[in-house]
Amino acid sequence: MNHFKTIGIKFLIIGTIVFSMFGIFGGASLTDMFIISLLVTAVAYVVGDLFILPRFGNLFATIADFGLAFLSLWILGLLFFAPEFGIVPTALFTAFFIACTEAVFHIYVNNQTPHDHDEIYLENRRMNAQTEFAEENPDKDYIKRHHNTNKNKE
Repeated sequence: MNHFKTIGIKFLIIGTIVFSMFGIFGGASLTDMFIISLLVTAVAYVVGDLFILPRFGNLFATIADFGLAFLSLWILGLLFFAPEFGIVPTALFTAFFIACTEAVFHIYVNNQTPHDHDEIYLENRRMNAQTEFAEENPDKDYIKRHHNTNKNKE
C-alpha cells in the first residue's frame, strides 16, 4: 500500500511547517518539535485523510485539518512549553499554513492512495443532486404560425 509513502510526505510537510513556526516563534527544542510533528501527522492522517476526505471531499477535509491541527498544536504546545509562551497565535498560524498545504496534498491523496471506503465515496457522489436543462417545446399553434411566416418569406 502507498499509506507509508503518503504518511511520509505528510510528515515532511507538517514537520517543515512546525519546525519553522515553533523554531522561530517559540524557541522549542528539536525533540519537542519532532514529537509534535509526529502526533499532528498521525491525527491528521487518520481523521482527515482516511475518514473525512473520502466521505466529504477536499474542502471539508481541509477545514477539518485546520481545526485538528490548531487544537492539536495548542494542546501539545501547552503540554510541552511554559504557559507564558504565546502558544495560541503560533498554533493558529501553523494550522493555517498546514491547511494551505493540505488542500494540495488531498489532491495527491485522491489520485495516489487507494481508499478503503471507495464504496462510500461513490455512494455519496451518486446522491448529489443534478439538474438537467432543456428548452420547452412550443405549442402547435406557435409552430404553425412560425412555419407559415417562413413560407411567406420565400
